[in-house]
Amino acid sequence: MRSTFMGLETARRGMFTQQSALYVTGHNIANANTPGFSRQRINFEQTSPYPAASMNRPQVPGQMGTGVEAGSVQRIREGFLDLQYRVEANKVGYYSSMSESLTKMEEIMNEPSESGLHATMEKFWNSLQDIASHTENTGARDVAAASGQMVADTLNYYYNSLSRVQQDIGSEIGVKVKEINGLVSQINALNKQIASVEPNGYLPNDLYDERDLYVDQLSQLVNIKVTNVKPDNYGHAKDISEGLYKIEIVGDDGKSFSPAAVLLDVTKEDGLKDPNLLEVTDITDAANEDLELVSGLITEVRVGGAALPSMNFSGELSGLIKSYGYIDNSGNKAGFYPDMLQKLNDFTTAFAMEFNKIHESGFDLNGNPGKAFFEFDPSQGDNPAQQIRVNKDILADSSLIAAAATSTGGSGDNDNAHELSQIKTKAFGSFLSKGDAGFPASMTSGNLDTYYSGIIGRLGVDSQSAQKNANNSIVLADSVDKSRQSVSAVSLDEEMTNMIKFQHAYNAAARNITVVDEMLDKIINGMGVVGR
Repeated sequence: MRSTFMGLETARRGMFTQQSALYVTGHNIANANTPGFSRQRINFEQTSPYPAASMNRPQVPGQMGTGVEAGSVQRIREGFLDLQYRVEANKVGYYSSMSESLTKMEEIMNEPSESGLHATMEKFWNSLQDIASHTENTGARDVAAASGQMVADTLNYYYNSLSRVQQDIGSEIGVKVKEINGLVSQINALNKQIASVEPNGYLPNDLYDERDLYVDQLSQLVNIKVTNVKPDNYGHAKDISEGLYKIEIVGDDGKSFSPAAVLLDVTKEDGLKDPNLLEVTDITDAANEDLELVSGLITEVRVGGAALPSMNFSGELSGLIKSYGYIDNSGNKAGFYPDMLQKLNDFTTAFAMEFNKIHESGFDLNGNPGKAFFEFDPSQGDNPAQQIRVNKDILADSSLIAAAATSTGGSGDNDNAHELSQIKTKAFGSFLSKGDAGFPASMTSGNLDTYYSGIIGRLGVDSQSAQKNANNSIVLADSVDKSRQSVSAVSLDEEMTNMIKFQHAYNAAARNITVVDEMLDKIINGMGVVGR
């Protein structure tokens, strides 16, 4: 037979459970603007009916419900959308970092413009043609010497400015490495807190949210794979608990490296392990203890002391590395900035060697053999584009410019000046200096004009491609995030509706208690009073 007080307990359960739902609603409303917060809900579960199926069950028409209880408080989150978002966020970090680096390079090169190298060299070629037209004109010679120095100054500026930006990118790589390690440490700390809560049968939703927020940030920096692991002997953890996060860096194809580059390891047998630090090593500092890359290309990226087999991973860190420069698996230099700096050096070397070769074959205004028009100053750096300058003697005395082809050509001999002005469009294969030691091996086809135009054209294409991919990735990431928010974000309208719904249910349960109380009062105080 049913307990006399069964109705009270059923109503009490209903009232307490609706009260819990109101508390969860209040928590959602309070965190409506908290970054990374996922709305939560009470999972209502019916309590066991009465009577239980057994041989000794009372003879009643059927099982009767005994009320409701809060089975769990669960956050609303779609794992597939999280995965999609992190893939797109990773692309945003990768392409945005490359786009920013290439934009800085474009700003330095400043082409096309009046102050760019192309316009500066045009002025130099034109000044040589002016000498060819007026070989004895001191003004024309002075302009040519000054124009040559402007070309040298522009090359110096390009190289030194690009080198400074490259150093800044190297420093930023160090900052990002520390940020990655910091995020992994924070995720590890949250894993530990979650591991202390889940075995007791609870769902630490707020800890889940905080952990996922850090994982979102980490995914933009480096391409990661996240695996949920529940260790053995995990106590009374619920089936819907999320467990601990194992995190590893994967290639840009999403596949694990061999061996796996595990940043944060969790195993079913041993549970949570200490995180592995990510390190970046450059040529000049094998230990790389301070993670500041001032010079030298990156030779490897290590996780837990083990080097990744390749640089083929994506994310903001990868974009910075591929801009800064690295040594690829074949042992060759790679990267946007090393490539541009090398091309500037090759251009400078080929230009100066051929110009000097022709200039030295001519004769100056005094009938003396020409001397090197350009020289290299070792005190300005280790690279031709840093060192190049016009010969100081020629700057001081422009009559030393060798415009004549012969010592007896006289004032009308402009053959050498004319030949100097034609270097601009002279094919590399026809360069007199091509067989000389130090001539760049990369200069095999085209001429100086087309070579430099190709450099600028390639820079424009790379920059535009990176910017386009960054914009597309941002749009896709925003789209996926909106889908995520439609599932997980707090809707105040929906929460207000739930609040009213739970409030009415709470009031109804309270009213039910009043009704049962009146029934019991009738039994206790209104029955058995005959004969009093």
